[in-house]
Amino acid sequence: MTYMKFGTKAVHAGVEPDPTTGAIMTPIYQTSTYVQESPGKHKGYEYARTQNPTRDALQASLAALENGKYGLCYATGLAATDTIMKTLRPGDEVICTNDMYGGTYRLFTTVFQPFGIKFIFVPMAEAESVEQYVTDKTKMVWVETPTNPLMNVIDIEKIAAITKKHEVLLTVDNTFATPYLQNPLDLGADIVMHSVTKYLGGHSDTVMGAIITNNEKLYESYKFLQNAAGGTPGPQDCFLVLRGIKTLHLRMRQHCINGKAVAEFLEQHPLVGKVYYPGLESHKGYEIAKKQMRDFGGMVSFTLKDDKVTTAIKTLENFNLFALAESLGGVESLCGHPASMTHASIPPEERKKSGLSDSLIRLSVGIEDTEDLIADLKQAIESASKA
Repeated sequence: MTYMKFGTKAVHAGVEPDPTTGAIMTPIYQTSTYVQESPGKHKGYEYARTQNPTRDALQASLAALENGKYGLCYATGLAATDTIMKTLRPGDEVICTNDMYGGTYRLFTTVFQPFGIKFIFVPMAEAESVEQYVTDKTKMVWVETPTNPLMNVIDIEKIAAITKKHEVLLTVDNTFATPYLQNPLDLGADIVMHSVTKYLGGHSDTVMGAIITNNEKLYESYKFLQNAAGGTPGPQDCFLVLRGIKTLHLRMRQHCINGKAVAEFLEQHPLVGKVYYPGLESHKGYEIAKKQMRDFGGMVSFTLKDDKVTTAIKTLENFNLFALAESLGGVESLCGHPASMTHASIPPEERKKSGLSDSLIRLSVGIEDTEDLIADLKQAIESASKA
């Protein structure tokens, strides 16, 4: 379905009417096992950890959206990341974006590092600088772009040129951008990872992860681990994500409209210090974002001029529409305090090195009316400054 435009793929890719009933929606195959005609003779399905028709439809849909050949779904985004890491061996090295989701950092440093895999966290805004960290032990470069939570933008094509030169794999966490805004495989990446929980599901009602690749050998390894390690999602969750994907292009358009409006409002507000949003011309990664993204998304981070943590927390407590909660990418707007929430697992000294202030506020800007969101921001910031 690569010849179809994105909105058409979002609605149709991977989804066929049910052959038994003609149901237009993929059924929820809520079964743990499948009857066989004779030992080993079956209809392509043996056991639900290994295969499930609802999951198959979702995997095909996600692959199509990322212009990839192969898609695999996992119980969570971290389960997908865990699968990728399990193909590495003691002594291997991974070069990582220094500004990244705290759960990924925790998985790398506390689970896989003790097994002898070395993780090197470096700033990647200047893509060419990454090459100096490549050694004969480097097996992978791990990129988030835009990054979580500082919204740094990394030039995927330039990083891909380095990884190809050194025969190193490039993995891109595309959660913030989604395939609607950015397709890393087209830019030279080998592997795309998603926390499907976020924009792909889009309704804050399921938890899931995914891997997409064009590399058959990698696909076979990840598929083996999907079954052997068992980190698979259930069919109900797969159904919910399939439903969510059908409106991904519509939702992302409004996320982008609102995200830009919120960022521009914050940039002009006298009580706001710094705004992190790749759609602002003042953002250091703006030109790269324009080159590799179709729009700039709905994630915005900012600090106040009064840089005290207490003022940031008071602002978060004052919101009415923005709900103070973990996660992102749902239709409703959320706000968060990365230092104590999503990135608390990163040691304070490491957060400071990457530029993550303890007073940073992160917004997941939803699809509500723009004016209402800006009014809520205004009252929350101004009320906190008077406290």
